[in-house]
Amino acid sequence: MRNLQVDDLFKLQSVTNPTLSPDGKEAIFIKTHIDEEDNKYIANLYHIDLTTNETTQWTHGKHRVSSPKWSADGKQIAFLSNREEKNQLYILSARGGEAKKITTLDKGVSSFHWSPCGKKIWFDASVKEGKSFSYKEEKDDKKKPEPVRVTKMKYKMDGVGLLPQDSFKQIGVVDLETEDITQFTEGNFHYSLQAVSHDGSKLVIGVNRKENLDHEFRQPLYLVDVETKEETVIVDEEGYYGGARFSFDDNYIAFVGSDRSFQNATHGNLYVYDTRRGNTINITESIDAPVGDYSVADHQQGGGAPSVVWTKNNDLYFQLSTMGDIRLYFATLEGELYPATAENEHVYGYDVNAEGDFALVAISDPVNPGEIYQLAISTGEREALTSFNKDYLEEVKLVAPEAIVFKGPKDWDVHGWLMKPAGFKEGENYPLVVNIHGGPHAMYGNTFFHEMQLFAASGYGVLYINPRGSHGYSQEFVDAVRGDYGGGDYEDIMAAVDYALAENQWIDADRLGVTGGSYGGFMTNWIVGHTDRFKAAVTQRSICNWISFFGVSDIGYYFSEWQIAADMKDVETLWKHSPLKYAENVETPLLILHSEKDFRCPIEQAEQLYITLKSMGKETEFVRFPDADHNLSRTGTPNLRIERLNEMTNWFAKYL
Repeated sequence: MRNLQVDDLFKLQSVTNPTLSPDGKEAIFIKTHIDEEDNKYIANLYHIDLTTNETTQWTHGKHRVSSPKWSADGKQIAFLSNREEKNQLYILSARGGEAKKITTLDKGVSSFHWSPCGKKIWFDASVKEGKSFSYKEEKDDKKKPEPVRVTKMKYKMDGVGLLPQDSFKQIGVVDLETEDITQFTEGNFHYSLQAVSHDGSKLVIGVNRKENLDHEFRQPLYLVDVETKEETVIVDEEGYYGGARFSFDDNYIAFVGSDRSFQNATHGNLYVYDTRRGNTINITESIDAPVGDYSVADHQQGGGAPSVVWTKNNDLYFQLSTMGDIRLYFATLEGELYPATAENEHVYGYDVNAEGDFALVAISDPVNPGEIYQLAISTGEREALTSFNKDYLEEVKLVAPEAIVFKGPKDWDVHGWLMKPAGFKEGENYPLVVNIHGGPHAMYGNTFFHEMQLFAASGYGVLYINPRGSHGYSQEFVDAVRGDYGGGDYEDIMAAVDYALAENQWIDADRLGVTGGSYGGFMTNWIVGHTDRFKAAVTQRSICNWISFFGVSDIGYYFSEWQIAADMKDVETLWKHSPLKYAENVETPLLILHSEKDFRCPIEQAEQLYITLKSMGKETEFVRFPDADHNLSRTGTPNLRIERLNEMTNWFAKYL
């Protein structure tokens, strides 16, 4: 067997979105791979016959398919595809044939839900102010550039660019026979379609109708009568709520969300609204862990999981991020709660049959890129339904990380993982790379991570932990980083290094490297400004100056206050937490990687850091990635992802 290589990205298969047919006898899913020649991601729809376990590819071509959904009678599948650049809606007979394109909207379709009659599909999509869904913007190659007038603070977004000031997301419905589209909502507001009731008479929609949304961090949910358009408030509180799903009898609506008790560090919960009584209960109030998937990794493409799935008995299933795992959990309306899947893995997609007998689960772990399994709910027994990565795993030797727990400051347990280098031999010494996740309110988990495996395959030990600020351990733990960037979180990471050195004689204390992206990039910058223990560092999509970040980031004007507890009226605090302030202390050779179109942590952050270090005679280099945004490492253009990884391993090879 050989070691993993950087271009194994082109060999790995991403298997996501398992979706059961209404009768539970069939399923569909999406397989994504990277086409090296065309330098792009290709995602197609696949089908499984659950009586024979036969798998069949249903769509072909070099495009991407997403969001597959069965009609209520199980005779048709609808999905989105970018076959013609914008995501449009297609339907496909479950008995075969070509997919039929249903929409040709100017800005494409954002999301959709079947009407239970099977003759209509509800959707949401952006529409130019004063125009209808049928409006088509004329393409003019000779059109002169025009200035953009900005009057709001939320005017740009990473991965999107400048937000259109004159377009709004509306809800519509398309008749599948005539392909006529009727617009359901109106006004200069952004609507999101959440759910359609099983009797077809009600919708759940999300909308904030405040005129100025600059300081609005809430999305009220409404139950809307399709005929009268009468609205009933489900939730209208500070925070984000969504992912609504009707129970089979339409008596309940489940949804997920979090208030702003701890700003964006607040745990997500699962709520159930009683449509008859009008009251809401918090199903997961007793669990000190967030509902949803907060794991970070770099392999799964386009994967999406339902926020919640109902059974006909009005039981519920959902994901929970806990102790480094993403587990499928079961709940009843009476308050029972328990896990339905095992520890030490990442359930990144799932569906449950109506009777609650079995589930389809997409599962990954550190040495398994991910496949789809059929899980017997009562016994926990599972059977693999796909094996797309089987040949790869027989060819490549992966390194299984060791879970570690150590005491950080405040005597808190801090959790993480340590990987030995591939081909490890007792008695030899090896360099160690510390890899810090972004967020900061995310978490490393028990999932496959190509980047971690590449470092190990390149001869490095790899240490990655969940310092305070990480999800999955407690509300107190995830909140503890706010207002203390560079404080206790830095101490947690240094304690992890001390623990690893004390417990593992094979680690060479004189050959330590550190890297991280986003918040992990901030922390990398902070570390090299506060210690010279590391002999090499790579900072990615980082923050170095909170003062400028306030005005240039798409989230800066509120994120700074939420996380640093300061705004531009308190520049002293912003500067105190800025790694740039400590640039003179940097003795570690620092490679700076940044994307040109990163609007989350704009490239000026990297420019400031590079020029400042260079002017002081520090050892540093700066690599800029064109046409890439904040998500380069996960979903960026494939060749640039390869170049990024090569830059990192080459830098560590040079200095470690």
